[in-house]
Amino acid sequence: MKTVHIGGVPEHFNLAWYLGLKKGDYKKAGVNLRWKDYHGGTGQMNQALRHKEIDLAVILTEGIIKDITEGNPSKIVQVFVKSPLIWGIHVAKHSKFKTISDIKGTKAAISRYGSGSHLMAYINAKKNKWNLEKDLNFEVVKNLDGAVEALTYKNADYFLWEKFTTKPIVDKGIFRHIEDCPTPWPCFVIAARETFIEQHGDVLKTILKIINQQTNQFKNIPNIDYSIATRYNQKLEDVQQWLRLTEWSQTTITERTINDVQEQLVSLGIIQHKYEYSDLVVKL
Repeated sequence: MKTVHIGGVPEHFNLAWYLGLKKGDYKKAGVNLRWKDYHGGTGQMNQALRHKEIDLAVILTEGIIKDITEGNPSKIVQVFVKSPLIWGIHVAKHSKFKTISDIKGTKAAISRYGSGSHLMAYINAKKNKWNLEKDLNFEVVKNLDGAVEALTYKNADYFLWEKFTTKPIVDKGIFRHIEDCPTPWPCFVIAARETFIEQHGDVLKTILKIINQQTNQFKNIPNIDYSIATRYNQKLEDVQQWLRLTEWSQTTITERTINDVQEQLVSLGIIQHKYEYSDLVVKL
C-alpha cells in the first residue's frame, strides 16, 4: 500500500476528502492517504511541497502558479473548485474604517508572503485603482488566529480571508465585514510534486478518480448542509448560500485560464513574465 501525504486548508471546501478517508475509499484502492491541515494556507503548503513534507496539495490557483514560477518543483494536475473564491475584506469590529476607500494605504494582515491573503490584497488594490507601491503595506500574521490578534491590537488594519470561513468571527463581533473580493479565476487546484507525478502517476490517477467521484455527488449527500454547519460552526443559511455558489471540478485546468491568471499576476508585478502552459500543468 502506497502512503501519500496531502495538504489542504481545514475548511468546508475539503470536506469531500475527509468523507472519502472516513469511508476508507482510498485504502480500498491500495492508497494510504494521509491528510494534513495547513492553517497557514497556500504559502505554508508551497513550502511543504518544496520541502517534500507533502506529495499533493489542494491549493489556491494564483498562489501555486506564482510559486512554480519561482522554482517550486510541482505541477497543477487538476482544478478542484472551479467557482471563484469569495474573499471577505474584514476590519476589527470597532475599527474606524468603514469602507474600502478608508483602508487605502493602511496595513493588510497576511498569513505569509505568496499566500492568497497577500496576492488578493493586490487584486483588491488594482480593482480599486490604488497605487500598488504606495498604498499596500503588510503584516505577516501566519493564520486566521494571528489575524484576529493583529486586528484586535491594531498591529494591522484589514484582512482578506474566505468569506464563509470568517463569518463566525464576524457573527461573534470580533471582525466586521466591509466588502467582498472574488477571485477572477477558479479558486482551488490540486498540485503535485513533479517527482511524485513521475514515480507514482498511477497512484495519483487513482486518488483523483476517487475524489472526483466524491465531489461530483457532494451536493446530493443527504443533509450535507447540516453536516457542514455542525462541523465548521457555521449558520445553516450561510452554508446553504455557500453550497449554491460553489462548484467543484473534475477536469484539467485550461490553457486559457492559466494565461488569464498569469496576465493578471504580471500586470500586478507579482510574477515577471508569463510561462508556458506545460511549465505549470501536467495532463495525466
